[in-house]
Amino acid sequence: MIKLPDLRDILRDIFGSVISHDMAMDLGTASTLVYVAGKGIVLNQPSVVAIEKKTGMPIAVGNEAKKMLGRTPDEIRAIRPMKDGVIADFEICEEMIRAFFKMAQKRRTLIRPRVIICVPSGITEVEKRAVRDSAEHAGAREVFLIAEPIAAAIGVGLPVDSAMGSMVIDIGGGTTEIAVIALSGIVRNTSIRIAGDEMDEAILEYLRKTHNLLIGEQTAEEIKIRIGSAFPVEESKEMEVKGRDVVQGIPRAIKIKSEEIREALREPVSQIVLAVKKALEQTPPELAADIVDAGITMTGGGSLLKGLDALLREETNLPIKLALETQQCIVMGAGKVLESPSDYEKVLMQSRKE
Repeated sequence: MIKLPDLRDILRDIFGSVISHDMAMDLGTASTLVYVAGKGIVLNQPSVVAIEKKTGMPIAVGNEAKKMLGRTPDEIRAIRPMKDGVIADFEICEEMIRAFFKMAQKRRTLIRPRVIICVPSGITEVEKRAVRDSAEHAGAREVFLIAEPIAAAIGVGLPVDSAMGSMVIDIGGGTTEIAVIALSGIVRNTSIRIAGDEMDEAILEYLRKTHNLLIGEQTAEEIKIRIGSAFPVEESKEMEVKGRDVVQGIPRAIKIKSEEIREALREPVSQIVLAVKKALEQTPPELAADIVDAGITMTGGGSLLKGLDALLREETNLPIKLALETQQCIVMGAGKVLESPSDYEKVLMQSRKE
């Protein structure tokens, strides 16, 4: 016999989606992910906005705007309103969040959503207020903040509420977050504003100085993904790169090898390694013993740099694990908090206006 759906369930499905769509948002320097309660991750878009200079109005957001980076005519600007994990352009960021809210909701709702936003653990009170105000102006009813390392730890299933210590390294576009977590709080944390963007910048500078070749941000990112590495790899790779000759001012193509890019990335990578060592030195002995047993978990898009986990393993002599779906860990963790707020009340930052 077929069981008919309960009338209360039908009404909840119909009216629940019309009344409100509470969300969790990983508002990142490079990309923004949105998790909607009951639906999971519904949006993953670059944190880029294209605006018309004359009116200041946005004409594209996300993927469409990213395609315009470095290619716009004088009357259009493609902007990344987030820098180093925090808001650099308040008004443009507000427009971007509003657009992402609309994309995620897909239909109008009667009540504005409650939103959990992931932020760097080293964020200042002024930066917290800027994030909260931007989200409220963009249409959020209530805004809660959660530190990215805790959200990442929840996302990968680490026991954040336990007395046992867990260590997470989250490498995003603008910041690298290194945190030791126990009893629903961050015991020790190191937040440095060196991550994926600085790696791209290092590649860009290396090619300009070594080969007199100017390239754009997107080309630098592609080089990093395709042949970039932090540790010697078994097979050397080569890639053709096109740009503009600094001396002659004409387009030119060159071949570069993976060894060159590893050299270009040496400085930002070494600073990340140094920050990890510093965090370990500051970890209380009891929690350090837990980390020896449990190891360190790496999350974030920047952690996908080839050989970075092997380099950290060699430098720390500790087990290093690369999380599955590294770029989604933070928003998945915030989504779990959104779905079960009573279980994770302690992990939320104070975010209300005084």
